[in-house]
Amino acid sequence: MKYAMIKNHEPEFAVTLMCRVLSVSKAGYYHWKTRSPSQRAQVRAQLALDVKRVFDNEQARSGAPRIAKLLNNEGHCTHRKTVAHIMKIYGWRAKAARKYKATTNSNHTLPVAPNLLYQNFEADRPDQKWVSDITYIWTDEGWLYLAVILDLYARRVIGWSISERMTATLVCDALTMALWRRHLPKGVIVHSDRGSQYCSAAYQKLLSKHQLICSMSKKGDCYDNAAMESWNHSLKVEAIHSERFITRHTAKQHVFEYIEVYYNRKRLHSKLGYMSPEAFELKFVA
Repeated sequence: MKYAMIKNHEPEFAVTLMCRVLSVSKAGYYHWKTRSPSQRAQVRAQLALDVKRVFDNEQARSGAPRIAKLLNNEGHCTHRKTVAHIMKIYGWRAKAARKYKATTNSNHTLPVAPNLLYQNFEADRPDQKWVSDITYIWTDEGWLYLAVILDLYARRVIGWSISERMTATLVCDALTMALWRRHLPKGVIVHSDRGSQYCSAAYQKLLSKHQLICSMSKKGDCYDNAAMESWNHSLKVEAIHSERFITRHTAKQHVFEYIEVYYNRKRLHSKLGYMSPEAFELKFVA
């Protein structure tokens, strides 16, 4: 398989360099090249190229299960274990996680709402349960704060806002986007932590105005908002940790691309049967 990769990339790179990088002998490569490869070897080599193509298209955000699903959607017939084996051989690894850092400030005297979800993050229709949270992004110009609202039915981001300041306005803007995108639904449970932004008068007034039902996690219990924490984890691993943002403007553009171009429309979600949030909604709500 390594020899096949070298042959396919001969027009781009020196054979000596590729042999050294892939830890194979130059003589062995030329000996292999003079004989006719088996059909199985040719199929395997082509599969490796297809895996690398999808891996690059996903910007190293996807591991073997999702890459296998994407290839099968194209008409291939391959197993995730085969894809995982190929990725291991060539050192193609999906982006890895880093240590979690909390951003919530629950040390305030503002009123809090009861927990209405009780860690039940299942929804049988859109606009039944929304979850929200604030996460952070570092740039060379300083911090950015991102507030996101996720509809639990299809795990779709329906509202988000990004700002240099972690204020009540940040979460109100995200909620306003969600309301208008979903055509002002009423009676939705909107769950968050007990952060001061979510307990603020401005945010609570917005909930009441649109007849939304406020729910909040217990203090210090990340499992009470696990679905949102999972989304934050995906964002950090797939779009943030491997990047260096020189400016806040660049970071904002990157977040837009991840949410609106990639996550909602293209990212295959294991909980949705390896469909994107948009495709899941279109299929099951139509």
